[in-house]
Amino acid sequence: MIKPRLADPAKPLAVFADSSIAPAALTQSRLLWFATVFLFLFSLNLTLAPAVRLHSWQADYPLAHWLGFVVWLAGFTILHRQLVKHIPEADPFLLPAAALLSGWGLLTIWRIDSTLGLKQTLWLAIAIAIFGLGLRLRYLLPLLRRYKYLWLTSGLLLTILTFFIGTYPNGSGPGLWLNFGGIYLQPSEPLKLLLIIYLASYLADHLPVSFRILPLLAPTFLIIAVALTVLVAQRDLGTASIFLIIYTATLYLTFGRKRLLGISLVGLAGAGFLGYRLFDVVRLRIDAWLNPWLDPAGRSYQIVQSIMAVASGGVLGRGPGLGSPGLVPVAASDFIFSAITEETGLIGAIGILLLIALMVGRTFTSALASTNNFHRYLASSLGTYLAAQSILIIGGNLRLLPLTGVTLPFVSYGGSSLVTAFAALLILVNIHPRSENEPAPLPKPTPYLVVSGVAFFSLMAIGLLVIWWGLFRQNDLLDRTDNLRRIISDRYVQRGSVLDRNNRPINQTAGQRGSYQREYLYPALSPITGYNDPSYGQAGLEASQDAYLRGLQGTPSHAIWWEYLVYGQPPQGLNLRLSINLDIQEQADALLSGHKGSVVLLNAVTGEIINMSSQPTFDPNNLEESWNEIISSADAPLLNRAMQGQYPPGPTLAPFLLADALSFGGLPSLPAALGYTLPDSTRMNCAVDLPETYTWGDIIRAGCPAASLWMGKRYSADELSALFQALGFSDAPDVGLPAAAPLNPVIDSAELASLGQENLLVTPLQMALAAAAISNEGIQPSPLLALAVETPHQDWVALPHGHPRTALPSVGVTTALNLLTHPGELHWQSVAVAYTADTPITWFVAGTTTKWRGTPIAVAVVLEENNPTLAETIGRALITTVVSGK
Repeated sequence: MIKPRLADPAKPLAVFADSSIAPAALTQSRLLWFATVFLFLFSLNLTLAPAVRLHSWQADYPLAHWLGFVVWLAGFTILHRQLVKHIPEADPFLLPAAALLSGWGLLTIWRIDSTLGLKQTLWLAIAIAIFGLGLRLRYLLPLLRRYKYLWLTSGLLLTILTFFIGTYPNGSGPGLWLNFGGIYLQPSEPLKLLLIIYLASYLADHLPVSFRILPLLAPTFLIIAVALTVLVAQRDLGTASIFLIIYTATLYLTFGRKRLLGISLVGLAGAGFLGYRLFDVVRLRIDAWLNPWLDPAGRSYQIVQSIMAVASGGVLGRGPGLGSPGLVPVAASDFIFSAITEETGLIGAIGILLLIALMVGRTFTSALASTNNFHRYLASSLGTYLAAQSILIIGGNLRLLPLTGVTLPFVSYGGSSLVTAFAALLILVNIHPRSENEPAPLPKPTPYLVVSGVAFFSLMAIGLLVIWWGLFRQNDLLDRTDNLRRIISDRYVQRGSVLDRNNRPINQTAGQRGSYQREYLYPALSPITGYNDPSYGQAGLEASQDAYLRGLQGTPSHAIWWEYLVYGQPPQGLNLRLSINLDIQEQADALLSGHKGSVVLLNAVTGEIINMSSQPTFDPNNLEESWNEIISSADAPLLNRAMQGQYPPGPTLAPFLLADALSFGGLPSLPAALGYTLPDSTRMNCAVDLPETYTWGDIIRAGCPAASLWMGKRYSADELSALFQALGFSDAPDVGLPAAAPLNPVIDSAELASLGQENLLVTPLQMALAAAAISNEGIQPSPLLALAVETPHQDWVALPHGHPRTALPSVGVTTALNLLTHPGELHWQSVAVAYTADTPITWFVAGTTTKWRGTPIAVAVVLEENNPTLAETIGRALITTVVSGK
């Protein structure tokens, strides 16, 4: 009779239904096949990532990480065969979980740094070799138990040796490693495992013959004290915390006394307090944990960037190779969880947590089913080690806990950590209780349920925290100006252009994908339009309209989702059209050049700002070379004087007082009002000379202080305050730009004698809007600077605009226009000089009259000098340009 050929259980494509194959081997084979497919697709994505990022097949494709994948695949194929051969009833979930975690971590390390990836690949090969050789040791666990003192003493001696010949692999850092011919070993990593072996062996050997706790535990107290002393002296406080947790959990699992947990919590709190007081590194980490936003670019940089990486990942992640994990310091080691989450999102983070939970759960399952106490203590302590170390490092990544500097088992870069994790795995697969054997008696199973429950609850809390940062706080974090991922995306995604009202470009993006740069074609407008710079952040409209210019607002949500899903990038930015007319802007800037001041020209009906000049200015094309000079300049070129410069209006208030006063009565004869018998313009301190025969209008146009002071005296302090509020002097105009905080214009009766000189400060834009009310029958428009955005499917879409308001009585405005307008002219005007403690301020305010049949306009000019002639020249020239249509 010919016997059928049995399928090879080591091959994923074997005939799994064959009854001769052990069920455990079938399960393990299938899970390894799943891990292989996942890591193959991950590797493929890493290779194709440059093409995806550049939207072009003309890219440099990384291939080196395939070496890591091949080593991983060959190594775990061999381990699967060896495990099925030597321990066929081993837990079928442990090896696949460890394989997926280590492969995932390995490829992520390759993606971050190929040099580290190559080193981790070599360490993985070493760990796999040690695991494979260990499978051949039939009496591994008895050997570990018998020579427990030798193992622990050796580990302690190696750790102590770092005090004398310790080094740091990267040159400058704590000397926690030993160098063996270029191979670096961190003794504190295997020391964790050796401590677990010692405690499990010691307690299993002595518990049956000794029931007095203190004498029984005295040797363990000594051992743990020595170990903690060595680690604290090395300032390896993360490992010291792990030691304390392992020791406490092992004693609680063994004796089931809750007071041990209380004592350990007090001990941890006390150690944390002492560490905070004694060690700078502990103090910095705790301060950064408590409030990372106080110094996000300094001592909290790591944790802030880690949280931003999680937020950047969102639900599905940026995609393998498409994130920016390198922005987080030590991303391959301490912050590898954040690196993985950024590129695989919430799905990947939950996957990592589930794999850890699976391994921890299987270890405690093995512990409960173990046939002797040594195996039980060993399995449960190893489960505690995996859970505690994972929770500490991931919690530190997410600001659930302070940073500790420990590694994520199987995942993080580090040869000592990886070999230790595989050694722990080797011990776990050797603890394989047979189904036909009865578990050892367990009088108190509650401690095992408590410890495993705490581990699972902590992992669940971490999962919820990932959801919090990655979903609920995502927009807040990614919109921060210190989010460096925005800078990287600017190199690959074209930012929208800033255009004038005739679609002439002001700011635009030039270059090729991967090397895009922002160009500023009209630098004189930079105090208003601002800049978007990788080193100096954002300012002006580039900052306030960033969401549109990046395409994150105005683009359909499904299109944004698709761009992130496929390319891991935001969509192309939208063009922004301003109300600025570059022709008039150039004229105003040329007239103002060489003087400190501002010019605002706007549509008196719609509020559209046609010109907004601020001098001196700066060139954002040369920020790198001139930044120090710019920020130290006494001329304050970064200041947008049109909205952030505050000046006393002085006699320029007269037109508004006149328009309001005429609404409830006429004006007296000039000599009676002013107390002068002769028309002496010098005596009245006017800004310009009066004609021989002058009127109220002449006095106001000439900026004579006496006119505004006389009219001001007709008001009570409360009435003046109400008028100034109606004119908008108590509001910061909203055009999407930083504005000076308005000073509440509450006028004290004692200040009426100096009206407009010391008790009131206004910006040029506020003054232009007030002038618009005179040219628009008392109605003041809402200012508008950003007109529309060019959307992908709806062409140009107008942006929201505020509503106009009544600022002055229309009756008084009509009469005032007649007084303020020269015969034959189409505009009214007033030029005046106000005074500060440091310098005189020259104002020119004007606007068109009802005789002008075109669009009404208003203008405000301010100069930080006594120069009425120049102010009037600038204002009249702009009005002439608009009225003449040139």
